[in-house]
Amino acid sequence: MIFKRRDPKTYLRAVVEFLWPRGGWTRAFHYVRHRLRRLPDSPERIARGIWAGVFAAFTPFYTLHFFIAIFTAKVMRGNMLASLMGTFFGNPLTYVPIAVASLQTGHWLLGTEMEANAHRSFGGKFADAAWDLGHNLKAVWMGQETDWRGISVFYFEIFFPYMIGGIIPGIVVGTICYYISVPLIRAYQHRRKGVIKAKFEALKAKAAAKADAKRKAEDATAQEK
Repeated sequence: MIFKRRDPKTYLRAVVEFLWPRGGWTRAFHYVRHRLRRLPDSPERIARGIWAGVFAAFTPFYTLHFFIAIFTAKVMRGNMLASLMGTFFGNPLTYVPIAVASLQTGHWLLGTEMEANAHRSFGGKFADAAWDLGHNLKAVWMGQETDWRGISVFYFEIFFPYMIGGIIPGIVVGTICYYISVPLIRAYQHRRKGVIKAKFEALKAKAAAKADAKRKAEDATAQEK
């Protein structure tokens, strides 16, 4: 195939590049920032798209962040492409503080606490929920007894508080990003328009000079005749 990779990416390589992109996260950040500034839309619409993407990054629906960002941007009349780029606020370097802030806020709003369990850690509750899901799907298929305790603990102690608690931090951080983005994008667009205008004027002057030189040459030829 024409667009097939010459060196197929292995699963391990895909995981490594997700955790640490080629060139590092600094380069990835600058690339996303550059692309955001060059979007052909008003600074306010682009910033609203960024708001939607950042807000989506604070939800526990990790595989659906793009869809949540697009939907939110559409409701807010923001730039949808900017919303997709805004979701990169959530990455392996920020997921831990995002999760901690969301969980703590969620338990505070709900008036609950994550129960200390001596034999199951935070990660263990994820593992229990995943095991229950696989086991119960098989049990339903085989007509065996199901057990949803692991998923129940995960839902009430992690997922639901995360979902509720991510709303406030998502709104706060998204709003901060909005007010930072608007003047930066507006300044960049003005500067870019100035650069384009200067290039156009230079091309116009060059074309005028070339036409003038051609006219003078024609006049000189006519006088010689």
